[in-house]
Amino acid sequence: MKSTDFLKLHAVRIGLSLLIVPMLLLNAAGVIDLGFVHRLENYTYDLRLQWTMPGTVDKRIVVVDIDEKSLQQQGHWPWPRNKIAHMMDVLFDHYKIDVLGFDVLFAEHDQSSGLAQLETLAHADFKNSKEFEQALKRLRPTLMYDQIFANSLKNRRIALGYYLRHDAQSDSQVGVLPAPALPKGSFDPKSVGAMLASGYSANLALLQQAAPTAGFFNASPMIDPDGVIRRVSLLQLFDGALYETLSLAMVKMVIREPRLELLYEGGAADSVALEALKLGQHRIPVDAEMAALVPYRGRQGSFVYVSASDVLHAKVDPEVLRGAIVLVGTTAPGLLDLRTAPMQDSYAGVELHANLIAGMLDGNIKERPAYVLGLELVLLLLTGVFVALALPAFSPVGATLLTAVLSLATVAVNLYFWQFKHMILPLASGLLMISFLFVFNMSYGFFVDSRAKRQLARLFGQYVPPELVDEMAKDPGAYSLAGSSRELTVLFSDVRGFTTISEGLDPQQLTQLMNEFLTPMTKVIHRHRGTIDKYMGDAIMAFWGAPLTDPEHARHALLAALDMVAELNALQDHFASKGWPPIKIGVGLNTGEMTVGNMGSEFRLAYTVMGDAVNLGSRLESLTKEYGVQVMVSEFTRAAVPDFAFRELDCVRVKGKDKPVKIYEPLGPLDQLNEQERDELLLLDAALAKYRAQNWPLATDGFARLLQLFPERRLYSLYASRIEHFVQNPPPADWDGSFTFVTK
Repeated sequence: MKSTDFLKLHAVRIGLSLLIVPMLLLNAAGVIDLGFVHRLENYTYDLRLQWTMPGTVDKRIVVVDIDEKSLQQQGHWPWPRNKIAHMMDVLFDHYKIDVLGFDVLFAEHDQSSGLAQLETLAHADFKNSKEFEQALKRLRPTLMYDQIFANSLKNRRIALGYYLRHDAQSDSQVGVLPAPALPKGSFDPKSVGAMLASGYSANLALLQQAAPTAGFFNASPMIDPDGVIRRVSLLQLFDGALYETLSLAMVKMVIREPRLELLYEGGAADSVALEALKLGQHRIPVDAEMAALVPYRGRQGSFVYVSASDVLHAKVDPEVLRGAIVLVGTTAPGLLDLRTAPMQDSYAGVELHANLIAGMLDGNIKERPAYVLGLELVLLLLTGVFVALALPAFSPVGATLLTAVLSLATVAVNLYFWQFKHMILPLASGLLMISFLFVFNMSYGFFVDSRAKRQLARLFGQYVPPELVDEMAKDPGAYSLAGSSRELTVLFSDVRGFTTISEGLDPQQLTQLMNEFLTPMTKVIHRHRGTIDKYMGDAIMAFWGAPLTDPEHARHALLAALDMVAELNALQDHFASKGWPPIKIGVGLNTGEMTVGNMGSEFRLAYTVMGDAVNLGSRLESLTKEYGVQVMVSEFTRAAVPDFAFRELDCVRVKGKDKPVKIYEPLGPLDQLNEQERDELLLLDAALAKYRAQNWPLATDGFARLLQLFPERRLYSLYASRIEHFVQNPPPADWDGSFTFVTK
């Protein structure tokens, strides 16, 4: 077969493979509805939940269960309110519980005491009987069960429960609602997608006015099409205000934080979607409908249960209830509070609230931010394109192994985000994408294709030197533009006084100068296996460790930085011969966890790095001029190159970072230091120790000695000025020895 014919057939195979990708992309975007994908996604969600549930009992939360035993011993539900009031007294006064919530409703008056009949007799048959009237007067307080219950609610940390209606044809309003979590006018209704309630069944006004708060407890509006409850709305709209669920109302009491805030992805309600609720230091993720995924701990029984009848008779071990968060609910089948959960068909509704309370307190509620849709589309696109391009290069055995590895990696990454980042990424669509492409490629039947190698050179050739592209081409399947997180080293360099330099040259001279400056700098970076990220005018950004894995990325970056300075010094005579001013640069290096991959927009993408570690590298480059050095590294880069000698410069807080970072100037290999340099480092370490101990006299002497020996060092005069300032203006008692920079 001619090579041209082979390439033609190969292109057709890839093209047909790529036709599968848009189908799943359109489904993910909601343009078409592949019902089986959604059902499979729910199935994989349930599997992940079951695999990772702790399966332990959370003893902080106790369910006072109106169970079959309680109904047999205390009578059918509802019980007289004086009995419930007695249970409140036992729970708070005898067992000393912390917070109590009712997963039951008290919407009707309690007539079980017979007081109404006695009142009728007092106005009829015994109208003129003073004895009857006096006896009724004495008995009345003991028969006003609603009032007795209301009295038991006062001055106690109790949340009542109520029911919100969502039937468009039913707008009845029974009872009295509590104060809303966010009143009308305190938020932009257009910025929230909360479920809209049409009416409510709430508690008696007498009871609601006595209780400090209440929350709705009905989860039925959030039931998925398969009948399973996977999420519960935490806030719902009624009459322009947002009302909270019972679990949220209880958590507010537990942490003693009444103020609730709405958090948006971009920090503004008019920019992007609602992301979470903020309650004190607690961040509670929610979706577009202000619903939270229930963080199920396990099957029913993941919380402590005690019989309500045993509580009434004080038969429960006091240690079980002391300081507990208590929910009054029911597991009795006849009371119809059983739900379908991902891991159990008949699941007590009261445990939904318990799971949410525990999840909010522990901060382990899973989130599915709005940007996950975009992430799913990108991942599907990248996965589909990668698999479509990669599979033709393998034999059937190799393709099978690749598919298995990709599937396992997809599951592993997904589980990592699920378990450690508490983030839910779609899984079914990615696995289906891989499976469909595998089946298609196996049926198509081609085994060899060199296009992947050429594409690799096209993708990475603009970032890395040709030698590295050739090295990568030996195993093209190992490299991808897909985003990943790994430890890298980033370098930022910038020309000092560039504005002044540019003002003294015409455009042609400036262009020539920059070309003759950037070219040798780039060669140095390439020589040390670096990846050019971008040029920013006179500045260079580069990183080491990607796309080609480099265990020595910090060392190579450090050597490149030192060689850049040396190369620039060698160029000064050449620049002077052309009448150009001398150029000096500042170089900042940092090593740390970064996100690397192809990032940008649909119009332009670039292989780049992002993250806090990248930002710190940029800040360090800016600080070089403050300390009079040309190369500065963080403590993380220093630790990665232990056989190099470094001069400690400072411990600083840079803008955007709360934690201080130690910064250093690299001097060269340890074994190449001369005696004078070693003595200087010993003197500096001693002076810094006195400085950080606030021993100003000895610190002054130490830096004065250093300044006398090395007057050219800006560093020592800088510390002398600081000490002079601190003598007049002592730092706070908890000063950690760091210096804070408030500008970039």
